[in-house]
Amino acid sequence: MPRFLLVFLAALTTVASSWHAAVDAKVVDGLRVGFYDRTCPEAESTVREIVNTDTHNDATIPAGIIRIFFHDCFVKGCDASILLEQTPTAVETEKESSANGFTLNGLSTIEAAKSAVETLCRRTVSCADILAFAARDAAVAAGHPGYAVAAGRRDGRASLKSDVPGNLPGPSQSAPDLTRLFVAKGMTQEDMVVLSGAHSIGGAHCFMFSDRLYNFSAGADVDPALDPAYAGQLRGVCPPPARAGDPQSAPKVAFDARTEQRLDGSYYRELLARRGLLGSDHALVEEPATRAMVEQMAKDDALFHRRFAEAMQRLGMVDVLVGEGQGEVRRDCRAVNGPQQEVLQSFPNFF
Repeated sequence: MPRFLLVFLAALTTVASSWHAAVDAKVVDGLRVGFYDRTCPEAESTVREIVNTDTHNDATIPAGIIRIFFHDCFVKGCDASILLEQTPTAVETEKESSANGFTLNGLSTIEAAKSAVETLCRRTVSCADILAFAARDAAVAAGHPGYAVAAGRRDGRASLKSDVPGNLPGPSQSAPDLTRLFVAKGMTQEDMVVLSGAHSIGGAHCFMFSDRLYNFSAGADVDPALDPAYAGQLRGVCPPPARAGDPQSAPKVAFDARTEQRLDGSYYRELLARRGLLGSDHALVEEPATRAMVEQMAKDDALFHRRFAEAMQRLGMVDVLVGEGQGEVRRDCRAVNGPQQEVLQSFPNFF
């Protein structure tokens, strides 16, 4: 990893305990902490307030927002393309992929945040940055100490459903396959293990892991890697796939039933106890290198929080659009700007 990036991330980690305060500008590929300090100083606090309010009303919001952010960054980079419903090409968007679709939770929070920020500062704060701020605030709402978010991302103008396959982790992938996916995005195996820790909150629908509960193999109906008592609990909630019916109405199970609303190291402790929900969760303890990382995180919540902050900061830098001529600042996160909006955006000081 380039030395300047290590120095930048170290600086961000240093200010994590006071991430909401203005700090000296530090630039990496055009991103800067405090990017909106002059142009929209209340942007971050506004996003934070909306995330906190929505979380108070619905405890599942933090997991949903962090997932949206991850799914956005791993497909075409952190450009808010996952939020688009309308593009000039009129083709199906990322949001319509089976990997997203009805499983996306927290979209209304992002839309509310964008609307509120637009009221304060028109055509100034990108949807991509609002999503990055909201992901940080979601982690804090779930118990993380917080971290600084560098901003300056621009919004993408394209979103294709066909770009999603192969760019997101699958629920049954092995640790080597997951590692290769992360490395292809400029991230590391440790980033993969640490960001998997987001599964200490949220959950998955039964169809994402039912292959572990029924007809697992010729010699075993249930995945023998699962703790038998845990497998029994899961089978009590999730019917066999043939009788599961509409996926959208399928039951949802918490990744970590012990602290399902708390972003902590309990997820890793559950993996070591053979209570990882997805096949890709359990895969982390099957490989010696990733198992060693799991054991570290399981022992030390503070270490997990530090590594999670660093990994989220790196995630937020994946294939970003930066500077004039790259993307745009959308007025509505669900649609690219029209010609008239583009003209207005070129003269922000007049409006």
